[in-house]
Amino acid sequence: MRIHSDSFAPGQPIPAAFAAGTPDSFGGNRNPHLAWDEVPAGTRSFALLCLDPDAPTDPSLAGRDDVEIPVAHPRGTFVHWAVVDLPAELRAIEAGSASDGVTPGGKRRPPGPAGARQGLNDYTGWFAGDADLAGDWFGYDGPYPPPNDLRTHRYFFRLFALDVERLDVPERFTAGDVQRAMQGHVLAEATVWGSYALHPGATPA
Repeated sequence: MRIHSDSFAPGQPIPAAFAAGTPDSFGGNRNPHLAWDEVPAGTRSFALLCLDPDAPTDPSLAGRDDVEIPVAHPRGTFVHWAVVDLPAELRAIEAGSASDGVTPGGKRRPPGPAGARQGLNDYTGWFAGDADLAGDWFGYDGPYPPPNDLRTHRYFFRLFALDVERLDVPERFTAGDVQRAMQGHVLAEATVWGSYALHPGATPA
């Protein structure tokens, strides 16, 4: 199975139109175009995750003017999108069809492919203490790495072909729920990634 995007080249920077944040403000926050082929026989649905494995593990450092987060700082994974039950006949998600602009407090019912369910992303926890932005952030919300981070972040769009039509996940599911529910049901996986940074001196991905 193969996946590609017309919105960014593999391993290259993701345009700000598809990011949640820019150096000055919120970004366009449109979901990028994704398309795939060479789907294995027996596929009954797809699941999709967008993961950033370069998130700083100490959130208190993010956005500070008095410190730069070093490249060697310990990193964890930040989830930007979790989708299940994408129909077996689907071969593309068009740019901007599932997200277009930042919704304070998160999207309650994000648009997207018919029949698919979209889970919580990690902005739900990140903005939990912010009176203006707190809420359940469902669906896609794009890159917004700390502007003081010296590491360029990578964003992996991972598509899984599954042998089940509907994945057994809770109503308010997370990427962790998806990964657990997929065990034993994955027929194939395909990945494409792009990069994004807000620090002008960030190291190349």
